[in-house]
Amino acid sequence: MSRTTRLFILMQTLRRHRFPVSGQALAAELGISLRTLYRDIAELKALGADIDGETGVGYILKPGLLLPPLMFSESELDALALGLKWVEQRADGELAGSASDVLAKVAAVVPGELRLRMDDSALLVGAGASLPVTVDLSLLHRAVREERKLRIEYQDVGGNATSRTLWPCVIAFFESVCVVAAWCELREDFRHFRVDRIVSAEILDEHYPQRRHTLHKAWRHTLSQRRDC
Repeated sequence: MSRTTRLFILMQTLRRHRFPVSGQALAAELGISLRTLYRDIAELKALGADIDGETGVGYILKPGLLLPPLMFSESELDALALGLKWVEQRADGELAGSASDVLAKVAAVVPGELRLRMDDSALLVGAGASLPVTVDLSLLHRAVREERKLRIEYQDVGGNATSRTLWPCVIAFFESVCVVAAWCELREDFRHFRVDRIVSAEILDEHYPQRRHTLHKAWRHTLSQRRDC
């Protein structure tokens, strides 16, 4: 077993335990000596893992916002990198930039052998057509994030234009189109709006009257009912 794999398994083992676990129990579970365990615990702490440990009490991994470099296995790192590369290529400028930043942050903290795996990945995102958009996607994203009402001018497939006030809860990225799911005040129901048919969009000062997660849950319930019909 490589050192990187051993440290990763130790992180996963600590994450499973909600209460302090003794060094002896950890060493036995991992099949290593106490001396090796102490050395591995010290290395994980140096890498940023917030591990508490006291003699006679045991060790516990405290939750936090740090990203320990051994948070991911090799296959998990492949999945993360592939997804972020897709966002880099297909999402709006703000999200694409954030995906690039996350990739850089992860690459900066993972051990050298995993960083090489990220740089020389066998998993690639194929080139795709740019999503047709007529408004700034980051504006729509901000309306969803801040739970604010959105006023749009929308043109349907027949070219008819209407003014709508929406409570946006989801932005869905498909291969060739982007869609906003929202409660429409005009129709008094959930509707889906193709972003390439939104002529203009303005975030209103007014927040919609529900929390986004509540609205999202109601939207999903509506979808399931329509599928059953």
